[in-house]
Amino acid sequence: MRSQRRSPLRGRPFRYSVAAGLTAVFGLLLSLLGSASGEAEAAATGLRVSNGRLYEANGKEFVMRGVNHAHAWYPQETDSIADIAAKGANTVRIVLSSGDRWTRTTASEVSSLIGQCKASKVICVLEVHDTTGYGEDSAAASLDQAANYWVGIKSVLSGQEDYVIVNIGNEPYGNSGYSAWTSATKGAIVKLRNAGINNALMVDAPNWGQDWSNTMRDNASSVFAADPDRNTIFSIHMYGVYDTASEVQSYLNTFRSNNLPIVVGEFGDQHSDGDPNEDAIMSTAQSLGIGYLGWSWSGNGSGVEYLDLVNGFNPNSLTSWGQRLFNGANGIAATSQRATVYGGGNSGGGSGTAPNGYPYCASSSSDPDGDGWGWENSASCVVRGGAADH
Repeated sequence: MRSQRRSPLRGRPFRYSVAAGLTAVFGLLLSLLGSASGEAEAAATGLRVSNGRLYEANGKEFVMRGVNHAHAWYPQETDSIADIAAKGANTVRIVLSSGDRWTRTTASEVSSLIGQCKASKVICVLEVHDTTGYGEDSAAASLDQAANYWVGIKSVLSGQEDYVIVNIGNEPYGNSGYSAWTSATKGAIVKLRNAGINNALMVDAPNWGQDWSNTMRDNASSVFAADPDRNTIFSIHMYGVYDTASEVQSYLNTFRSNNLPIVVGEFGDQHSDGDPNEDAIMSTAQSLGIGYLGWSWSGNGSGVEYLDLVNGFNPNSLTSWGQRLFNGANGIAATSQRATVYGGGNSGGGSGTAPNGYPYCASSSSDPDGDGWGWENSASCVVRGGAADH
């Protein structure tokens, strides 16, 4: 095990610092019978986990391809969700605050964000960021405090199970006290279920999200079993700890081989704690059918500005990281599929028309010279986010 370098503080506000489930019988039948199309039945309502994968209510598998957006610190950036969706993302993970550390994101504000997600045809992953680095950062809130926040805004989550995943707390332990992650996570899950919150849940790893101690990996089965709905997704954040393909593959394959749902909830293409292998992260996620969510749309500071996907919240000004995530190999434009609750289909690539009237290319590989123009189906097309996308 390598010694851990502190995970990026990119998830913190940059003006302060950087930074009831499917039955066992059904599950057995599904694993035995399977489906040639890769589909599975699911509960009548809401996003559901089955056999380690995420499904919509109609039984269609849903694989996240999305972006993180720091709403809590930039609430004035009201176009960001629509702009992210226009780049082809099918999911947006949105930073909220429980009020324990930063200005509380109110229930009415959350309701508005959900409405924006639905209008933009993306799945909302809502997360409380105040828990970041608990146990090591004295300012961080506990998972129990985060759970109280969710219970307090239950009214705006109810009825949104088809559209909203509740990510209980961001990176809920740093590199101190993380052995408590398992019991604290179970407690938060049970509190939400006892309160009647029926959305799919997501739980982040400790160690600033990177789980270098394998605490989440080794206890995931018992945490999943603690959810009476068996509807919890695990989220690993991949930065400097995951700088080789073997490390990326080993971690993700462990979850997949144990039929436990996993998503790469955050990752970047470089970082001060090491150089994450974004190519391996994206290719492995694609080959295993695992979701990924890049950090982050815009607004990073204090030395990690390179994690911005666009400059100054301008959707027409992709950074090199943004070009890689959206238009590179195994990127969002080429692999994202819109949730069928919104009609399904390709979320990016050839979906839609550029402002100049030309259709978007289905793949950035159609543009070998990198000028933003491609050639598909005997006609010109525009690479989404490229130089010609105007």
